[in-house]
Amino acid sequence: MVFSSPLFLFVFLPLVLAGYFFIRRDMRNFLLLAASLFFYAWGEPRFVWLMIVSILMNYIFGLIIGAYSNKRAIAKGIVVTAVLVNVGILVFYKYLSFIVDNLNRLLESLGMNPFDVTPVDLPIGISFFSFHVISYIVDIYRNDSTPQKNPLNLALYISFFPQLIAGPIIRYKSIAEQIRARTVRMEDFDQGIKRFVMGLSKKVLIANPLGQTADNIFSLSGGDLSSGLAWLGIVCYSFQLYYDFSGYSDMAIGLARMFGFHFPENFNYPYISHSIQEFWRRWHISLSAWFRDYVYIPLGGSRTTRLKTYRNLGIVFLITGIWHGASWNFVIWGAWHGCFLIAERTVIGDFLRKVWTPVRFLYAALVVLVGWVFFRSDTLSQALHYLGSMWIPWRQGPGLYGVAYFVNPQIVILLGIAIIGATPLPKRIAEWMVGYLEAKPLQMGYEWVTSLYILAILLLSIMSLATSTYNPFIYFRF
Repeated sequence: MVFSSPLFLFVFLPLVLAGYFFIRRDMRNFLLLAASLFFYAWGEPRFVWLMIVSILMNYIFGLIIGAYSNKRAIAKGIVVTAVLVNVGILVFYKYLSFIVDNLNRLLESLGMNPFDVTPVDLPIGISFFSFHVISYIVDIYRNDSTPQKNPLNLALYISFFPQLIAGPIIRYKSIAEQIRARTVRMEDFDQGIKRFVMGLSKKVLIANPLGQTADNIFSLSGGDLSSGLAWLGIVCYSFQLYYDFSGYSDMAIGLARMFGFHFPENFNYPYISHSIQEFWRRWHISLSAWFRDYVYIPLGGSRTTRLKTYRNLGIVFLITGIWHGASWNFVIWGAWHGCFLIAERTVIGDFLRKVWTPVRFLYAALVVLVGWVFFRSDTLSQALHYLGSMWIPWRQGPGLYGVAYFVNPQIVILLGIAIIGATPLPKRIAEWMVGYLEAKPLQMGYEWVTSLYILAILLLSIMSLATSTYNPFIYFRF
């Protein structure tokens, strides 16, 4: 079940909201937990048991670590064991087939018999809830949080359906008090609905149509692509990924706020960045913060020698790459970003900071676009062929598909909207309009005007869902 599906919009969410506000306050967490487990079971009925086992196991680990908080050696041993167990579960389900496939290629090249291992299915969202439980355990060890005594409250933190399968990654200490007690004000509920609808519109009205065009272009073989078409495909995919992912984050933030939770922001206009460092301060902020706090800083961060700082960045972004999927393409994507982050800490970075701002923007955009080719392609060979098509401008001719074959007025308009929407300009215009409407002696307050605007977007999104069968869930690898 995904947020943009009619089942979620017209059945699941209304029933959960109705139950939440009619049930006793002391039963609300239990209702949200039951709804979250049902939400996960709808898409992954075989793996609900895995989540429940993970919850119970980490509940016990947390209590033990808390009990030995004054005996650091023992607590350290327990936290290392807990992290290894959680990482081991993630590796088994997400990376076992990848490891075995690569090992078998090596064995076959040496003339040895390969291993015969049954492929393991990937539980949806395992990367997200694994990172949640690891942060919970480590924060207790660091005395940043206290162990949760109520297993149902911990279960809600790990399985809460708004952030369960696509983030953002929520730190336990930032939400612990909200789990224990919260109040839903009308303003929160109103803002939550508006944020959810804006996220839904990003997904349905922009990401889906652009994604369909990108899929059609990437489905062509490298020999069929003209240079212009290859660029159109990766631009469409870049905006699909941004509006899909940030749209899901908006929907998660909005859903959480309807129930009284306040989630942190996860995207901050990453495509206006002037460097790769800035890009990662704006893109998937909760993931960047997680790797900073639980990998980069424990390795020594930047408070060490220059070479070790480069090493730490390299390790973090290799892990970042493989976290996104069990494929060499993701490893290369992570290494690609890591190399530029390292370069920006050298004299190259000093030079970039002195050049004309549009040149810095173009540099960051090109690095990100090339990286997305590896991220989107199914194989390394496809990625390399696609990049070849992009960077050979004379690849034109009657035997190749040109831009005109895929471009239509809808795509042109959507790309224009996507470009403008990826900047702070719409937000500034909205803020100006709110100030203008507040100052005008209108019979309808600006709240009614914005509500009508949100309603119009919602109706457009529903109409789009009703007339299109293309509504992909692109996080199945996470």
